[in-house]
Amino acid sequence: MNYAQPLQKLIDALELLPGIGNKSAQRIALYLLRTQEDRATTIANAILDLRVKVKQCTNCFNFSENSTCPVCQDSTRDRTIITVIGDVRDLMALENSGTYHGMYHVLGGLLNPMEGIKPEHLHVRELISRLSDGEVKEIILALNPTPEGDVTSLYLSRLIKPLGVTVSRIAMGLPVGGELDYADSMTIIRAMEGRTSA
Repeated sequence: MNYAQPLQKLIDALELLPGIGNKSAQRIALYLLRTQEDRATTIANAILDLRVKVKQCTNCFNFSENSTCPVCQDSTRDRTIITVIGDVRDLMALENSGTYHGMYHVLGGLLNPMEGIKPEHLHVRELISRLSDGEVKEIILALNPTPEGDVTSLYLSRLIKPLGVTVSRIAMGLPVGGELDYADSMTIIRAMEGRTSA
């Protein structure tokens, strides 16, 4: 079907989003066209604000409006433990479980030699730098149980253990090939409680 050019342009743009196919893009675009103007403007402004106001925390690489995120600013958190995760979605999943009260480090991905993702493409150097003052006693590797997650965990474990920091990995209560941000709270709780030495 030939849509008006602005409508087709929006459909094409929405299809760029993960998990949005042509049919979903059409439904969303038509909804935005039919909805009240102030509602569509609110959505458009929220997207613009997101791009302008949100940046990465300079400490852990979580997303934040400030140079440091709310987790890093929270003085009640245990600064002797850092949980290493691949993506901010994993941080959100762990925070929603309500059981973890340490710090985080977002790698920004996982090692994947087939796609050319090497340690220098991730926030590995910054993680090692955070261990230099001796305050951190344990690193928990909470990386997805995928081949990429396993390779990244092994690499980090070999890098960190010589520094005298305990390295553990969350228990495999998560299904192999599953992703942390899709796990329910109870699965995350069991995985955190059953972590083992890496």
